[in-house]
Amino acid sequence: MAEKTAFGEKTACDPLTPVTASSGDTIVDIPPPEEKDPQKAGAGLPEKVENCPQGYPRLAAFLSSDQNFTLYRGFNYLHSRVLLHLQEEVSSLERELDELDKEDEEDGNHDRLKNLELDRATAQAEREERPRHVIVGEIKNKLLEYDEVLIKAREMASFQRPADRDYRSVRTWLYNTRPIVDEEEGFIRCKEDIVTLRHGRECAGFDGLVESILKRLDSKVTRYLFCTRELRQKTKDKHVYYFSPSRVDTLVGLIITLVIFILLILPVVAMYRLTSLGNGNVHSTFQAIGVLIVFTLLFSGAMAALTKARRHELFAASAAYCAVLVVFISNFSGITP
Repeated sequence: MAEKTAFGEKTACDPLTPVTASSGDTIVDIPPPEEKDPQKAGAGLPEKVENCPQGYPRLAAFLSSDQNFTLYRGFNYLHSRVLLHLQEEVSSLERELDELDKEDEEDGNHDRLKNLELDRATAQAEREERPRHVIVGEIKNKLLEYDEVLIKAREMASFQRPADRDYRSVRTWLYNTRPIVDEEEGFIRCKEDIVTLRHGRECAGFDGLVESILKRLDSKVTRYLFCTRELRQKTKDKHVYYFSPSRVDTLVGLIITLVIFILLILPVVAMYRLTSLGNGNVHSTFQAIGVLIVFTLLFSGAMAALTKARRHELFAASAAYCAVLVVFISNFSGITP
């Protein structure tokens, strides 16, 4: 039914009918948006890894299909070789510059060391083969080249090593499918030189354990809960598992929340029972302290296993947890039933 408004009558729009836009005396018919063909929408991007031609195209499709599989060589040895060669070239120019400075000092040409313009003019007048400003210019160029490689090598060294499960997954897939020749497949065997492009997460180790358990519990329900439709369409290989990072993170968050809840509630209940049933005597107090020690150790272990907390963060969290339990003991040690 039409609804009257300040601008005329408002009618319900059928999404399948053209929308008419009115502007003054001009009427423009705007056709409805065309529905995209799902087959054409992804043109240029293969739906599955197997749709790529066998060879480097399929290998690239597999490595880019999941962040866990982005494994490449870091070439640490070659970075070191290049840096050593550049370092020696810079050192050689440094020695040449020092010898030239000492030579001018011994010959009494102190003015050339104090006046750059005089030094350049004297070198030009005497037609020196390698004047000082030429050597300094070469040093500048080599230092820029050396610094660039040095910075890049440092950035490469900060890349993380892949988890063992991710490395084994990629190596197993390469062994089973053989997308490229054996000689060029050898990069994956350089395990100590392999780096991953994936950023480390706070609970990366625990996430891997959860994903391993999900693989062992593989079923239609598991894949439905932890794999999106897009991930399930990436491959038809039943031995390749893709888990949604957001869904795995949600499960990990729930598990960590449950662990924290248990570690907070159980010691409180246990110490309350001990202090209330023991009439506040020394024996029950010592039992409560024993419970405090055990659960503080469990809390520290959980922090170390479930997170990537640093040492000072682990110490601070454990101290705070222990302090809460100590306050509880001091408040309830005198309670009588």
